[in-house]
Amino acid sequence: MTWLTDLLADYGDDLLEALAETGYMLAVSLAAAVLIGLPLGVTVFLTQRGGLIENRPVWAVADAFINIVRSFPFLVLVVFLIPFTRLVMGTSFGTQAATLPLCIVAIAVYGRLTEQILREIPPGIPKVADAMGATVPQAVFRFLLPEARSGLVYALTSAAISLLSYSTVLGVVGGGGIGDFAMRYGYQEYNDSLMYLAIVVIILCVLVIQAVGHRTSRRLDRR
Repeated sequence: MTWLTDLLADYGDDLLEALAETGYMLAVSLAAAVLIGLPLGVTVFLTQRGGLIENRPVWAVADAFINIVRSFPFLVLVVFLIPFTRLVMGTSFGTQAATLPLCIVAIAVYGRLTEQILREIPPGIPKVADAMGATVPQAVFRFLLPEARSGLVYALTSAAISLLSYSTVLGVVGGGGIGDFAMRYGYQEYNDSLMYLAIVVIILCVLVIQAVGHRTSRRLDRR
């Protein structure tokens, strides 16, 4: 294991910095997914045809946003959003700026997953809420979300793994992260051992996210 010790001695600080950048991008984008993507998915579900508050114009706008964002290859989306990123963040370079397109994707991805999870709820539950005279907020927070919480956690886990994969290409705009570390110090410097080490670290991150999400989802499962 001498080679591993040597690699960590030479690149350990850079690897930790890359992991911190990836962690920052994931934390911010997942927060955006929960705070904006979740309400967006609920809105699409509620305003669809036959929904509790059917509203075709609102549904069309929300659904179109999700479809358009998800249709972009992520790297193309990052490049396409550079003027917008520069306008909002003041720069299009660096980890914080690179997080903006990741947040937009997180919102769209989790919004769609939320809608799909809510569609799997037995149709009798929204009808019971309506029959009991529950307001829309009461129907959402007392009936729909509690029933769907296990699936929503599992969907967030899947979204986190996808976002981790997306974050590995943000080196093109100076976003840093573990993927950029693997390319810059491993592939471009022909250091195969370092590149493989970075890949193992990414795989371990995925396994940890999957394990935590799966266990949390099972604990919340009311069935």
